[in-house]
Amino acid sequence: MRPMLATALLATTLGVPASPAAAEPVRDATMAALPQLTALYRELHAAPELSRQEVKSAARMATEARKAGFTVTEKVGGTGVVAVLRNGPGPTLLIRTDMDGLPVTEATGLPFASKVRATTADGVETGVMHACGHDTHMASWVGTLRNLSAMKGQWSGTLVMIAQPAEEVGLGAQAMLADGLYTRFPKPTHAIAFHDSAGLQAGVIGVHSGYTFANVDSVDVVVRGVGGHGAYPNTTKDPIVLASRIVGALQTLVSRELDPQTPGVVTVGSFHAGAKHNIIPDEAKLLLTVRSYTDESRKQLLDGIARIARGEAIAAGIPEDRMPTVQVEQTYTPATFNTEPLSGELRTLFTGRFGEARVKEVPATMGGEDFSRYYLADKSIQSMIFWVGGVPADKWAKAQDGVAELPSLHSAGWAPDAEAVIGTATEALTAAALDVLKK
Repeated sequence: MRPMLATALLATTLGVPASPAAAEPVRDATMAALPQLTALYRELHAAPELSRQEVKSAARMATEARKAGFTVTEKVGGTGVVAVLRNGPGPTLLIRTDMDGLPVTEATGLPFASKVRATTADGVETGVMHACGHDTHMASWVGTLRNLSAMKGQWSGTLVMIAQPAEEVGLGAQAMLADGLYTRFPKPTHAIAFHDSAGLQAGVIGVHSGYTFANVDSVDVVVRGVGGHGAYPNTTKDPIVLASRIVGALQTLVSRELDPQTPGVVTVGSFHAGAKHNIIPDEAKLLLTVRSYTDESRKQLLDGIARIARGEAIAAGIPEDRMPTVQVEQTYTPATFNTEPLSGELRTLFTGRFGEARVKEVPATMGGEDFSRYYLADKSIQSMIFWVGGVPADKWAKAQDGVAELPSLHSAGWAPDAEAVIGTATEALTAAALDVLKK
């Protein structure tokens, strides 16, 4: 597709004015490459790999980076790829893509839908799908590194392009950092990434400063009682009733203990107990996800869970040696913080480039993103992750009219308008890099 035609079609789809007819190097280069990038996306979409199994995806990213003239190191933090391009004095910019798919059996009906099946780390055989859009991330990453390699005369500094494994399990960034990302390779002064969005129209950019993604903790609560016959509950200490009281009391942590202006989530995602109608079991198990932004609110919620579990058990007459156990997983995803002045500068850059109709201020989310770790490893780094909408125009219109519901990320039905995502993200990432690394 010709560059200006592709640009005009995208603008028409979004209902915004097309760009002027004058040549625009970044946009023209991106649109000229869009057919190839879309083909790469379809190839990646049809061949997803689970977290920490991204061998073929990583090899493809490494190959593309080498073709573009980058110095490439593979197997960083497992299957991670680090591609470095030095181009004179200046800042060092890290641009990240993630690579892993999800244990989801695809139901999009796309002609290139994934038919892959694999076994998870827990030994469960499952379908595998890029249900979070990491295939669009990888294609955009490739488009960006190609653009910046071809435009070396327009910038000065060092590019560190990384393809990260295991984002979906919150371990990939940590693994790459532990494997020397900031010591074996140039340490970034700036870090940028994007994520496709199932809540924005395709081609619309979402930006937010400050906390953007949440702390994500997983908590296991084992509620212990004294089992017995269901016909004689008076002879037992029923852990199901106790666990139910705990579930109810946990809801007050956010509604009555956090400051009303401090966001938080405590969700009990699993409640498992017993095996037969007439047997009161000895134990019940609760699995929780806990979301927060600050270290202080995180501690308040986690401490509150332990306090409520113990307090309800005492009220139920549970002996000391049968108190509930509360286990917080040591590996957690820390909150992602978009720094200033970079966030404001890129918001201005994107608005000037794409127009106000295509750049939206969006609220923070309680989802998790381990892109956070690149900034937290050194808070002198300027860092930003932004959204690029993927909802096709026709589906967006139906949803706005209330006649259709949109699938979310991680849904078996998530099928973004890949061309709009890749075209917009590649242009935005390239323009951001040229701004950060401007001569």
